[in-house]
Amino acid sequence: MKTDTADQHWNAHWAGDVDAKWLTPEDDVHQWAAGLQPGAAILDLGAGVGRHALALAKSGFAATALDAAPDGMAAIDAADAGVTTVVARMHELPFEDNSFDHVLSWNVIYHGDEDILLRTIAEIRRVLKPGGTFLGTMLSKRRLPYELTKAPGREISRNTWVFDTDRGDKRHPHYFCSAADLLSLFSGFECLSLRDQEHESEGSFHWHLTMERL
Repeated sequence: MKTDTADQHWNAHWAGDVDAKWLTPEDDVHQWAAGLQPGAAILDLGAGVGRHALALAKSGFAATALDAAPDGMAAIDAADAGVTTVVARMHELPFEDNSFDHVLSWNVIYHGDEDILLRTIAEIRRVLKPGGTFLGTMLSKRRLPYELTKAPGREISRNTWVFDTDRGDKRHPHYFCSAADLLSLFSGFECLSLRDQEHESEGSFHWHLTMERL
């Protein structure tokens, strides 16, 4: 069963009117980027329409945006901001080993089951240079009860849920994890920071994590 299917929803979303929140970079990303070396090569993994990749390029970084949704990459190309765009899947990155100084992936890599997630993390580790950092988010297991109050759901494999709703991308598999699960998944990384943060709606808990590639 294919589980990394959320790009089907997001490609259709990017083809329509895009909400302002998907165009505005996150404060965490600005703060992280402020501490990086000028001109560093950064991969924005699951870049959407480029809110982070475009901001990173504007700040002087060598930004590469990758997504499985081609309409998002087309929007970045149309901005003509010097961002390299690549249409590919997150668990099959078409880059050489040690290609990037840093990798960013905001609200992306939890779209799939544990096999997809482990393969994606292995690919992030492979393309990162030793000592490079990964900034990303994961869905917290604390969020799951809130999702189940909104729509019926079922666990299709360990920690992987789908929901019977047309709200957003929730029909597609999502992976929810505890801190212990998360640290186990990120083999080959040192955890620099980890916090469970509620986003804009009640119960919308995400892990915010910064990892260093060993």
